[in-house]
Amino acid sequence: MSNIVLGIDFDNTIVSYDGVFHRAASDLKLIPSQIGRSKDDVRDHLRSIGREDDWTALQGEVYGARMDLAALYDGSIEAVRELKAKGVALRIISHKTRFPFLGPRYDLHYAARRFLVEREITGTPQSLLQAAEIFFEPTIEAKLARIETEGCTVFLDDLPELLNHPKFPKAVRPLLFDPNDAHAGQPHLERVRSWRDLPGVLARV
Repeated sequence: MSNIVLGIDFDNTIVSYDGVFHRAASDLKLIPSQIGRSKDDVRDHLRSIGREDDWTALQGEVYGARMDLAALYDGSIEAVRELKAKGVALRIISHKTRFPFLGPRYDLHYAARRFLVEREITGTPQSLLQAAEIFFEPTIEAKLARIETEGCTVFLDDLPELLNHPKFPKAVRPLLFDPNDAHAGQPHLERVRSWRDLPGVLARV
């Protein structure tokens, strides 16, 4: 596997926000208790009552001030360690704005990097990834360009829109992270259901 350069998305690919939006929205008293726990449930409720701005501000709150509620996906650290031991080069490449569109001016890039340091993925010479291997780009176009310039041969992302983008590098093998089986309608994309499956998927030509 020493010829593989694996690019990994950040939000909803290596970082799980299961229940996080519900918790943050509840803390801010934006939703009643009976609303479902998923991010989509919270978003759909706020939109249904005409509170789109609250939904936008809530995203800034979660990605800026409440990253403490987020977690790494089960098996992700073990998979990254295994792949690194097999010679796979790793990059984290994400796109997110530096600051929220609404609400307090949190530095979202700093919050994401701090999350990775606190989970001991980066921050020391012995870490799984070094700071220079982690990129937060402001736009999807910049993210696509970064995937290419970093020489990724494989890219794992939860968003079909990214993997299907006309500018997605043709030479890169796209992998769709789909732990909830939400994208059965994307049969042309190779899906990864869990991090524990990833080493086996990469071993297949």
